[in-house]
Amino acid sequence: MTGSETSPTFRLAYVPGVTPAKWVRTWNERLPDVPLTLVQAPAADAPGTLRDGAADAGILRLPVDRTFFSAIPLYTETTVVVVPKDHLLTAVEEVSVEDLAEEVVLHPLDDVLGWDQPPGEPAFERPATTEDAVELVAAGVGLLLVPQSLARLHHRRDLTYRPVVGAPQSGVALTWPEEATTDLVEEFIGIVRGRTVNSTRGRTRAQTADRAKDGQGTGARGKPATARGGRATGQKEGSGASRTAKSARAGKGGKGGKGTKGGGRQGGARRRS
Repeated sequence: MTGSETSPTFRLAYVPGVTPAKWVRTWNERLPDVPLTLVQAPAADAPGTLRDGAADAGILRLPVDRTFFSAIPLYTETTVVVVPKDHLLTAVEEVSVEDLAEEVVLHPLDDVLGWDQPPGEPAFERPATTEDAVELVAAGVGLLLVPQSLARLHHRRDLTYRPVVGAPQSGVALTWPEEATTDLVEEFIGIVRGRTVNSTRGRTRAQTADRAKDGQGTGARGKPATARGGRATGQKEGSGASRTAKSARAGKGGKGGKGTKGGGRQGGARRRS
């Protein structure tokens, strides 16, 4: 695992349909001196973007290679079928996979649902991209199943969509190379998990910004030992103080037989001297 920062910027890859805006805003508020650069990548190419070091982390579609990447699942999208607005399927609130059995269903080459066998009748050829498939739906060639965010991304006034029950779904995750878990990656993990600025599991804004400027950093798991040590020391000191207070009360002999017995032993020692 490497923990060095090679640039005072943080590069975040993201795939079509993903909207990282809310996390970017939080980043800019917490680390105004560390610019966040967005790197858009097709879903199929996004893992390679991270492997090649063109981005520090990414919001990608699952699955990813867990022998190389660390991933924190963020959410799972609803799968929808994109249809013309005058299609019969618009009469219902949701569609089952069985309802598509007699429909021509387009299966673009950049499909992200990972079908073993797409439903319906296959088209004469597979469209190159989801965007091309949407154009074919508008032309009345067939229907298209995609995550809801992609249906929104490629929205057209003459098309609509309905949720599909029983279809595969697309999961989205924050992903990064496990061996490149830097301070800035840890900072972004804290943001997507909703940690506060002063969370003990994250590094402070000033520390992260300063390390990024200086080209320094520690690995994700290289948290300062003093934090744990400080807590342990505080517990020992507190228990020691408690024992001292109890001894002091016992020495005064204020209550109980133990106090009287202690006072007798002290008196005997004075007589011997």
